[in-house]
Amino acid sequence: MNYRLVRRCMIVAAFWLVPLAAGAVQPDEILADPKLEARARDLSAQLRCMVCQNQSIDDSNAELARDLRLLVRERLKAGDSDDAIRTYLVQRYGDFILLKPPVKAETLALWGAPIVILLVGGGAIFLNSRRRRAAILEPQGLSDREAVELKTLLDRDSPSS
Repeated sequence: MNYRLVRRCMIVAAFWLVPLAAGAVQPDEILADPKLEARARDLSAQLRCMVCQNQSIDDSNAELARDLRLLVRERLKAGDSDDAIRTYLVQRYGDFILLKPPVKAETLALWGAPIVILLVGGGAIFLNSRRRRAAILEPQGLSDREAVELKTLLDRDSPSS
């Protein structure tokens, strides 16, 4: 294996990925107060983009994500706490806006579905492997037709006395 080529490819890939690490926050969104900006970035990383759905609003380039980032920053400047901002957004958009929704009756299926799928899939694999093993280990007798053919072949190949 050509390790130099692999190393060069990894370096190139790293340079391509560096801009993605910065997130989608635009320079005009950044707050002058570094503490408030840090809180805004922390909150934005916890909130789901309603357009992209598997990205935080901090990483998303969608227009709605930008609006939500600006809303978070406005509420921080107004003096709201992090919990108050999260509560406001949950009231407005539901628990789905949180990347890690709380465990409660409404979100139980969301949290439990992966476990159920894993258990059902594991059970199916286990039962299938047992069925295959039993089919392989279980000796099967010859059918009548196969027994006649075998006898004919053995009689034909055996030396006559």
